[in-house]
Amino acid sequence: MSLSERVEELLETGGPLPIVAAGDPVLRGVAEPYDGQLDDTLLQRFLAALRETMHAAPGVGLAAPQVGVPLSIAVVEDRARGPREVFEARGRTPLPFRVLVNPSYEPEGETRAAFFEGCLSVPGWQAVVARHARVRLRGQDEHGHTIDEVFTGWPARIVQHETDHLAGTLYLDVAESRSLSANEAVARHWSQPTPEAAAHTLGFRMP
Repeated sequence: MSLSERVEELLETGGPLPIVAAGDPVLRGVAEPYDGQLDDTLLQRFLAALRETMHAAPGVGLAAPQVGVPLSIAVVEDRARGPREVFEARGRTPLPFRVLVNPSYEPEGETRAAFFEGCLSVPGWQAVVARHARVRLRGQDEHGHTIDEVFTGWPARIVQHETDHLAGTLYLDVAESRSLSANEAVARHWSQPTPEAAAHTLGFRMP
């Protein structure tokens, strides 16, 4: 089955797409660079479905492999609503809806920031991940226009997480394993703006 046929089949049912869970091989392969495998109409339908699925989950990013399509495409969007002190500590600012095609990133500077992070393909769990605080993202948008942009704070975390998906990397691969916590445990014990208390109690290092 071609990729376009796979996408057509996914879109037939309508509504949010099923999200693939960790353990499925599609999440561990390197996504195929996008080079027009979908015609313009099908691409727009697929992107709309990715956005709908991301919102319904709910999440702030979704990569095509997470719905079983091994193409180097991701969508991101963060409306950044919640407690001000938490958002200030995490550098979490609104990230308007974006389509990332064939993205890659490189760090700008050596500063790293560590926070609890989750993934729609690993439901029910979170872990602390130290990520670059500032990255330069390159790629294209859905119209083929060049993206060459610097992201900082939480938006930088989002684009790193989604770009990693396209290389077959899950956040658990780069997380502090001793920090792995069920969502219920995070809500009960580790709702502080930063994870220092979790690091002290659970026994892992902060960057």
